[in-house]
Amino acid sequence: MNDESTKSFKDDLLTALNLFNNHEWYEAHDAFEEIWNSLDGDERQIIQGILQVSVSQFHLSKGNLNGATILLGEGLGRIKTRTNINIGIDLESFCRCLEDLLRKLQYNELLNEKDKPFLKTL
Repeated sequence: MNDESTKSFKDDLLTALNLFNNHEWYEAHDAFEEIWNSLDGDERQIIQGILQVSVSQFHLSKGNLNGATILLGEGLGRIKTRTNINIGIDLESFCRCLEDLLRKLQYNELLNEKDKPFLKTL
């Protein structure tokens, strides 16, 4: 990436992260999709995983536990084998959060506000 595209990527990523962390799942999905369209390789897979997590949270907010669980598992699977890739997000802590949430969904445990996934920058 050249300096201009790196700056644009970082700006777009920050926008998407803020939407995600503010639980604006649908808007976050759209913002991450814009980023996803411009990537390839491992970075593309990571962003696709985050997209899936965002959609899973949208499903969860609408009461679709089955859809939420399936997409969360798929998103986690895409990300957790790539935590060594630096795209400016703490992927290891994100995966731990997703694993906890997935377990709670699978065992039908009560969820609270702290269970919502959060993306931290590096």
